[in-house]
Amino acid sequence: MRLKLNRRELLEKCMSLGVVTSTAGLMPSALAEAWSNTEAVSRPPTPMDQLGPFYKRLSPAGNKMRQPGDPGMPLEVDGVIYSTRGEVIPTASLEIWQTSHVGLYDLEGYRYRATLSASTKGEYNISSVIPGHYPERRCQHVHYLVTAPGFKPLTTQLYFATDPVFEGNPDKNFAKGDAASREIVRPVTLVGDPDEIHAHVQFELVLEPL
Repeated sequence: MRLKLNRRELLEKCMSLGVVTSTAGLMPSALAEAWSNTEAVSRPPTPMDQLGPFYKRLSPAGNKMRQPGDPGMPLEVDGVIYSTRGEVIPTASLEIWQTSHVGLYDLEGYRYRATLSASTKGEYNISSVIPGHYPERRCQHVHYLVTAPGFKPLTTQLYFATDPVFEGNPDKNFAKGDAASREIVRPVTLVGDPDEIHAHVQFELVLEPL
């Protein structure tokens, strides 16, 4: 009878026979766990969406788009930037912009606009407010322009599943809000204590290689 071994069992067997050795002094189980955790999983690219007419170059560096005392529901967005091969991209640069909570873009300055870089683990995060409904658009959205050496630039937008325009069913109604794809409409979670509630959204981004 032929035995089927999973990755952990195969690695532990090879180490016990001396076929695989570790100079780091790791036990076979620990090495197998590390190997399993580094396995990349392929991912579909994030859908593209329009750049829009209000993009401005040279936005200030940093991830704090919200200032103390700003009106509107505080918003925290975080995520990881991947390649379609499933590898994190630590060299990515992000430009992010949106309206204020009443749906107005700052065309004279750089409020609610930021430029930031992913961490060494491909992670990013921003602090902002839930954007308002811009008069020419039916839905709340946040713009992204993501670039990294060796990858195609990604222009996309983040939409909120809680937006009234989706009528509680973004699976069915995402097109009503002008969203380019259901995949970029994300759930919103309210977190924090009663005195400091804020909205949280996780938005991972996947770039295609050149």
